[in-house]
This record gives sequence, structure tokens and C-alpha cells, in this order.
Amino acid sequence: MTGSEAPPSFRLAYVPGVTPTKWVRIWQERLPDIPVDLVALSAAEAPDVLRRGGADAGFVRLPIDRTELSAIPLYTETTVVVVPKDHIVTAVDEVSAEELAEEIVLHPLDEVLDWEHRPGQPAKERPATTADAIQLVAAGVGVLVVPQSLARLHHRRDLTYRPVTDAPQSQVALSWPEEKTTDMVEDFIGIVRGRTVNSSRGRRPAPAQPEEKRPDSGTARRKSAAHKPTGRSRRTGSGSGKGNRRGRPGRRS
Repeated sequence: MTGSEAPPSFRLAYVPGVTPTKWVRIWQERLPDIPVDLVALSAAEAPDVLRRGGADAGFVRLPIDRTELSAIPLYTETTVVVVPKDHIVTAVDEVSAEELAEEIVLHPLDEVLDWEHRPGQPAKERPATTADAIQLVAAGVGVLVVPQSLARLHHRRDLTYRPVTDAPQSQVALSWPEEKTTDMVEDFIGIVRGRTVNSSRGRRPAPAQPEEKRPDSGTARRKSAAHKPTGRSRRTGSGSGKGNRRGRPGRRS
């Protein structure tokens, strides 16, 4: 490798709310010579970046167009409503979408939930981002319904959240361009799926070792016969009554 050539790296995209730390740590333990370049993307732009080859693989939110992308669903998140800590919702353990009917429910432009009928009363304007919507919730303008990971990502001491029982949920998946399922992508799929380091599909297998040559059967038999005990032991004492020192029976003359 010349000085102008960069070492290979694995480009991993991820969307807000997804924490790839544990998978990256396992990668670094198994493939320490291949660095991981993390690419932070919004949920909306992640599929296009993967299609264009801007990342080798990425954690995305479903649904996505699978015409060119493969995807392995990983987990489904609980949906929660984010409210000020003194809000009436905090008096219960969970709420339904219908119970938010009188609330101003903020729907940011980067919303990741697929609503058939959005709950609550609409705000005059839609916030540009989830982060902006969180600021409005803290200001008492309305409430916000999001996947739990986003509520944790934008945690504030003056806000809390409660599960919404009948809201749509967001599913996180590992995705990559179908035509570019490289060895590194296969390695990462194995890590995400929990395969062990010895799994043939968990990482590239080690080169096969040459089989040790065994002696042919004739050689083995000759060697065995050469070392096979005769059943007779040499007598080291003197005056044997049954034979001479050479082990040959004595004869009377």
C-alpha cells in the first residue's frame, strides 16, 4: 500500500434515536484493522444516502423503499407523549391517542411516525425539527408524540413522557444497498444478529489449514510390527532352569 492510499474503512450511517455504540465496539474487537466511520443522518435522508453509496450500511427507520435496499428489522419502539412535568398526563401510567384530543399535538416536519389520523389539535405551524418541537413543549405550547428513543435523546429535566397505547410505532432496521453486499457488510450483519466470532457467517472465515499427511497403512503396519512387544522378557538374572541366557530352551545331552 502506497502512502497515498487510505486504509479501508466501514461507513456506518445511523438516524436520531439509534445508538450504534455496542455494535461498533464488537466490530473494533473483531476487526481492529478496519476503522468505522459513523455518518449521522436524518431519518428522511438515510435511504437516499445508502442508495448513492454514501455509507456501506446504516440503521434506518421503516418503512423504506426496498427496490434497491435490503433491510433486517431489529426492534420496534414504544411510542410516548412528551409533556411538561406538571402536566395532567403525568398522573397516569399511560394514555390513549383519544385522550390527547383536546391537546395541541405538535407534528414536526421530520416526524417519523406514520399517522393515519393525527391526534389532538394541530398547532398553527409545524416545527421544522423534533428538537424545535421539544423546545415548544417546554414552553407550554403543546405536547409531542415520538418514539421513546427520541424522547430520551432530547431529554430535559423539566419534561417527562408517558406511553401512548394505540399510537403507531417506529421500527428500526439495518439496511444496505442490495447490490453492494460486501464482506464488510456481511461481517456487520453477523455482529448485529449476535453471531459469535467463530460463526462462518459472522465474519470472513480463516484460510483453511493444509491437512496433516498421515503415513500409508503399509508403513503404519511395518512401524507397528517393529515396535510390537514379543511377549518375552530378557532375563537379566543367572541360573535359569528353563533356558539359557539367549532365551533358547536347554536340551539334555
